[in-house]
Amino acid sequence: MLHEENSPEANRPAGVNPQDWLEFGQKFHGHKCPAMPMGLRVGAAAMNALGVERAKDGQIFAIVDLGENHCATCYADGLQVIMGTTFGKGNIKKTHKGKWAVTLVDRASGKAVRVTPKAETMLQNKQSAFFKDYREKGIPASKVPAVVVDPLIVNVMAAPEEKLLNISKVFDYKLEPHSDNFNGFVCEECGEMTVESYGRIKNGIHVCMECAAK
Repeated sequence: MLHEENSPEANRPAGVNPQDWLEFGQKFHGHKCPAMPMGLRVGAAAMNALGVERAKDGQIFAIVDLGENHCATCYADGLQVIMGTTFGKGNIKKTHKGKWAVTLVDRASGKAVRVTPKAETMLQNKQSAFFKDYREKGIPASKVPAVVVDPLIVNVMAAPEEKLLNISKVFDYKLEPHSDNFNGFVCEECGEMTVESYGRIKNGIHVCMECAAK
């Protein structure tokens, strides 16, 4: 059992509590790992720094420096879960820089904050048995024994914020105006619904991009 001073409750910041989202985050994500909880911690810190609530619509926007096909991209699911910045709502995007920083922007105030896990924490996780004995050998995270992965999750969730994260000062950030496109049409070649702005004219008919490229 954790000592009180090392418990998530003892070290959590005021405001959004990442511990409240851990169980749901693991169900959403599909397996246990240290990266998704790191996303919870980073997302909570960013929201608390800006004083914003979880997005019900597009009130906040997340710019995530992740790329593709590298370790710890699971981190993005933690961000989506806790901040409500989801690919479905269109209020999150990847920069494909292969890093783990997130810039969170409050549309109403035009203020933003940049939060990233400390490099030493990421390096420690990479040296753990979870990575060395399982993930780097191609074993799926869902097959890693709980005795191996659970301590990493506890460490991420319990670590004091100042030892886990780098949090920038709040700064100004201008986003492009946002509006949803409700116009669509039926591609005259494949018969699939297509958003109007993605349409093309081919041989005098209105088609989708795929059919236009054939």
